Amino acid sequence: MNELTKLREAHNLSQKELADKLGLSQPMIAMMEAEERRGSDATKLKVAKFFGKTVDEIFFTKNNHLK
Repeated sequence: MNELTKLREAHNLSQKELADKLGLSQPMIAMMEAEERRGSDATKLKVAKFFGKTVDEIFFTKNNHLK
């Protein structure tokens, strides 16, 4: 489980709820969680700000890389 999934679940949000709050699509959230895509820099920043984290903390941890 990657950091984005952990944060979303800790906030009791579905992928759809998170997507709606961020102005993204649910499939985009799913692809980010599956580590198939990270999204644009603007998208990563939007996600990080929402959770009060840095982009690095969410998307560039040791165990978090594109498949």
